[in-house]
Amino acid sequence: MVRKVGTNGEKAKLAFYWAASCGGCEIAILDTDEAVLEITKRADIVFWPFGIDTKYHQLEAMPDKSIDVVFYNGAIRNSEALHIAKVLRKKAKILVAFGTCANLGGVPSLANFHNRQDIFERVYYTTPSTHNEENVTPQPRYQTDEGEVEIPEFFETVYPLDMVVPVDYYIPGCPPPTKWIVQAALTFLNGELPPKGHVFAENFALCKECPREKEMKHKVKQFRRVYEADHIDPNKCLLDQGIICLGPATRAGCEARCLAANFPCRGCYGPAPNVRDMGAKMISVLGSLIDSKDPEEIDHIIESMPDIAGTIYEFGLARSILFRRRFNNGNK
Repeated sequence: MVRKVGTNGEKAKLAFYWAASCGGCEIAILDTDEAVLEITKRADIVFWPFGIDTKYHQLEAMPDKSIDVVFYNGAIRNSEALHIAKVLRKKAKILVAFGTCANLGGVPSLANFHNRQDIFERVYYTTPSTHNEENVTPQPRYQTDEGEVEIPEFFETVYPLDMVVPVDYYIPGCPPPTKWIVQAALTFLNGELPPKGHVFAENFALCKECPREKEMKHKVKQFRRVYEADHIDPNKCLLDQGIICLGPATRAGCEARCLAANFPCRGCYGPAPNVRDMGAKMISVLGSLIDSKDPEEIDHIIESMPDIAGTIYEFGLARSILFRRRFNNGNK
């Protein structure tokens, strides 16, 4: 049980960590504005590499279960992220997958369409701006005159947090909105714990939260990217306008912020309740939109779908049934 404020005169202890992600989740914590004052009255932050000067060896020396709540953001991309996930799991009473990358793998997990060799070749050899005549790539260990240098090992596959350690609660979003961060933090601090596995978001699909008018008579002859559209009606369902929106497959809770900006949902909140695989769900949705029974015309309409794999799995490839691409050389 998380200690409440005033229990034995002690504050609760919180920790935050940033693994493979863009850093937006760290900014989202700062965006809680004055609410952070209420949180810090009732809790001390004991580990947060982004915000305070705490070292790994100090974390490792903390007693097990001495941290009340850990908010872990980012996917598991390398050995450092995995090691700290395991350490924080031991130290934490409650471990929260914070943000899309920790929940689903996020944008980093699009790398699961490739293997480590292909990624290194692109990043270190073939990008137009790369000058690497000696074909140097990162090595986990390297001996120098001053001693051995060690850097994290780059994994073949990107994983969500709960594929490497048990997770207690989830706060989705890229990044999570202030509303859910504050609600979750105060819930934990008050000791009013929901059932394990609870997701701090809505329990229905985004389409219910979206205010756009839905005709329910989808007749699409061509799919378009936003920039390809001559005009986007801000009041009309984007799917009705031939723009791929993942609202039917995505959990609500973001207050349809992207849609309010005339941009389609890309699924950062993860699968809606009762949706096993967002990509499979969207294939079904998109197939129902096509206005043709002619095989050649259907093929032409399908070809107009922009980067379909990258679109329907932009945030959730590592959480999908597909998970990653398989390679003939045995790499996974």
